[in-house]
Amino acid sequence: MNVAWIKADTKAILAIHEHVITNNDRLSVTHNDFNTWTLNVKAVRREDRGTYMCQVNTDPMKSQSAFLEVVIPPDIVYEDTSGDMMIPEGGSAKLICKARGYPEPKILWKREDGGDIIVRTGTTVKTKMTTVEGESLLLSKVTRSEMGAYLCIAANGVPPSVSKRLMLHVHFHPLVQVPNQLVGAPQKTDITLQCYVEASPKSINYWTRESGEMIISNDKYNMTEITVSYYSAQMKLTIRKLKKSDLGGYKCISKNSIGEAEGNIRVYEMDLSKPRTPSEDDNDNAINTFDSEENDYENRNTGRNSSNNSPALKDQSHRLPRSSSNIIRHVDY
Repeated sequence: MNVAWIKADTKAILAIHEHVITNNDRLSVTHNDFNTWTLNVKAVRREDRGTYMCQVNTDPMKSQSAFLEVVIPPDIVYEDTSGDMMIPEGGSAKLICKARGYPEPKILWKREDGGDIIVRTGTTVKTKMTTVEGESLLLSKVTRSEMGAYLCIAANGVPPSVSKRLMLHVHFHPLVQVPNQLVGAPQKTDITLQCYVEASPKSINYWTRESGEMIISNDKYNMTEITVSYYSAQMKLTIRKLKKSDLGGYKCISKNSIGEAEGNIRVYEMDLSKPRTPSEDDNDNAINTFDSEENDYENRNTGRNSSNNSPALKDQSHRLPRSSSNIIRHVDY
């Protein structure tokens, strides 16, 4: 009794008995007892997919067929996939992710930090989604809150799934917020001044006296900067052992390649022998941080801004306390 193996879709005879006929060293036939024959395929490839027939030369001839399906885990096609992107605030970005595999992989987009993806359609419709399906992700009228890492994940049910990380950088001129412009303390005590900065690309932040003299860290001054997000930071200046010569104006300044902004703080001596008024208590304790709501990007990058009547300051007023103790000045390069 002879047994033959045939690739039914090509009519090619692969093996007779235990002898492999085709020129394919990945195929072998084993016969481990009187009536069990096995066709072995090593290192299976996509082209091995198809119908295989085992044929026995009895009278009448008998045969049995089986279909071999070859599945391939997903793989990112890097040459056709977007890399990191840099766009101005208010601009658009199209992220593309290509993958191969079998079955055809599905592409899913999500933010690395778990935040929502903002999908805008038309002029007013805005939808927040945790994931978006498809090879391309279109982001329009992009704001700074959409800056960050995006993941494109390819999956087709064959493990493992694969992903690629794309970084979206949104550029805008610096914005400085002074939560408390008037700060007081008794002499010989320490006092800390604060500013909040938003900028992209990353800004150079520093402190000066009102006269323009730059402040450096030493036994008298301690400067710290705490990163809050990709584009925001908290600046702190601690003045040790306050004395008369330390009183007056201070500036926190932020500069990047797009422009600069500054905030002003005035330090005064607090006389503990005098009762404090409620308004003074409120002033010293007021702390405000940047909210994460989207801003009107259209007017944020207008020209040189130096007065409270500028369009940029009007559009950003909802980001800042309405107190007159907050000062922001922009200079675009």
